[in-house]
Amino acid sequence: MMFPQILRRTLGLGGPATEPVTGEQPELNALDAKLKIVLPPEYEAGYEDVEPVSMGSAALKYDPAGRVAWGEIWESFCDLAMAGGPPHKGKLLEPATDSEIAADPDRYRTVIDEICRGIRMVSDLAVEPSPNPGWVRVHCATQVMAQWLVRAIVMENVSVRMQDVVLELPAGPQFRIEKEIKNVITVIAKTSHYFDGHIEYGQEKKILAIFEGAASKSRLLQPAQTRPDPTWRAAVAARLSDATGLQAGGADYTGWLGLDAKSVHSAIWMMRALVVSNVLARREDTLLYVPLNPSIDPDGNILVSAVSTVHRLAAARGLFDVQS
Repeated sequence: MMFPQILRRTLGLGGPATEPVTGEQPELNALDAKLKIVLPPEYEAGYEDVEPVSMGSAALKYDPAGRVAWGEIWESFCDLAMAGGPPHKGKLLEPATDSEIAADPDRYRTVIDEICRGIRMVSDLAVEPSPNPGWVRVHCATQVMAQWLVRAIVMENVSVRMQDVVLELPAGPQFRIEKEIKNVITVIAKTSHYFDGHIEYGQEKKILAIFEGAASKSRLLQPAQTRPDPTWRAAVAARLSDATGLQAGGADYTGWLGLDAKSVHSAIWMMRALVVSNVLARREDTLLYVPLNPSIDPDGNILVSAVSTVHRLAAARGLFDVQS
């Protein structure tokens, strides 16, 4: 796939849209080096060519018993959203609420069983129902795998949360097999394929060093699982606007704040820069979504500092002069 030259320039290796501001270049170089380590090797010399356009959805296949043959559906995957490819979901897939689960517990158990069956078929990961309603629990083999997958999955616009080497993915009685169930199974198939099949052990050690270095400064900022106080949320949004000029917007998701990044190009660039800076991030079109978590970041300083730094570097690259 070929990619518009203007977007190649904004993604990191094809040259900036304008000359970076003097003094910003060392930070930009360091960020670019981290991205090249974190991404699978096939993107190292060419992720500026990645196009955020979907290949289309793979059709379901069925076994003789009429069950979905999850392990036989995919021969290839779209580029990772982490590399600038299209997110698997256009809008965030969230877990069911307690009331939704209580209203249809039998269907909820059926959905959980099918998601677990599918994940076992498309990966080597152990999976089980979570004791937390609305989630399935996936056990990663290593800390670096969990750290990498949580970042890669959230950028695909599927809810995910991490504790040590355990990930939790969303489920709910309203999930349909050809839609939400498939979404969850696909995102594990896609991200684990890239991690297990493309990233070698030596690179894993370098990736872990980047994540641990970021964690030494602050904990991984994940979205809160309950809706933050509206006054606190508004105050953080105002601080971000004052610091960056980016205005809040988009859907009101639990634990997420949307910021208008002005273009797809700048949203992609800032999203990836935040993720290697230990702040989960994702995008929906030109909206950059950043995590709100008063428990981890009670005064909002971690988020405001990270977004301000990334915005400054994006501006130095001239990204806000580029039209989507």
